[in-house]
Amino acid sequence: MRITIIGSGVYGIAMAYSLSKNKNNKIKMWTESEDTLKRIEATRDNYEALGGIKIPKDIKFTYDYEEALKDAELVYIMCAARYVGSVCKNIMPYITPKMHFIIGSKGIEQESCRFVHEVFLNFINTKRLAVISGPSFAIDIANQEPIGLSIGYRTKSTLNAFKNAYKGTNIKLRETKDLLGVELCGSIKNVIAVAAGILEGLGYSESARSFLITESLHDIMELLHGLGGNKKTILSFAGVGDLLLTATSTKSRNYTFGVLLGKGNDKKTQEYLDTTTVEGYYTLKSIYTLLRKKKIKMPVIDLIYNIVMKGEDPKKLADFLMTK
Repeated sequence: MRITIIGSGVYGIAMAYSLSKNKNNKIKMWTESEDTLKRIEATRDNYEALGGIKIPKDIKFTYDYEEALKDAELVYIMCAARYVGSVCKNIMPYITPKMHFIIGSKGIEQESCRFVHEVFLNFINTKRLAVISGPSFAIDIANQEPIGLSIGYRTKSTLNAFKNAYKGTNIKLRETKDLLGVELCGSIKNVIAVAAGILEGLGYSESARSFLITESLHDIMELLHGLGGNKKTILSFAGVGDLLLTATSTKSRNYTFGVLLGKGNDKKTQEYLDTTTVEGYYTLKSIYTLLRKKKIKMPVIDLIYNIVMKGEDPKKLADFLMTK
């Protein structure tokens, strides 16, 4: 399969590395600038951000959209969620009817509160679309650990195309037609991970974090129903699987951000936010607004919003769990 990955962050590169294990795949990656391209090429033989892996020479990099998309059969959208709209606008001239698309970006657009696949479809009208999400830190993908991902799809041909791409890799796909559910779970888990980090920062134990995660699973299930998704998606890799990983591990940027908030070090918290992509921070703004638009009540989101955005006392999170 001729594969193009739009986005060359560590997750995109880890995905390319895994896909390269299937020798039938030919992979090109788009990166945002010549400087980034040079930096990747200079560190290709010892890519420290992914534990020192060697990026195969047959994974090609370019900062030219036309070159990246030429002859592509499968296209991955792997940039940060807030850039998906501009990326879609830029790739439109090079789209062909034979292309299948899969979205790995997680989040909700700030201004419109649309999910990423809805942003994508606003620019590119196709039924050949899927989304993937699940418990998968980039370094674990690159280290060839067993990885499970949910894939939400629109057409069977798209599902089969991506299943073929993953043959012989360390990634297993579980299928569902609930695109919205996969996206919602993949987005909101970052917000819950921030809250779990807050509890850690406050000094609470694993028991308290498990309490939060369990309560959140019930809330997300109701939110899925309220937004038109499938409640059962909460039981998938994208649901409980990703939530457990992201809300319990120090590898999670969202969890780490929450820990800093819980410890009350405003300077370090702001520095971390300024230098690190914390998707949960941006998703929190969007999901908070979306819930109000849809008139759906999810008190835990209101509380997290007030702590993160309005500076309320993080200790209110533990109080909330005990009085809910």
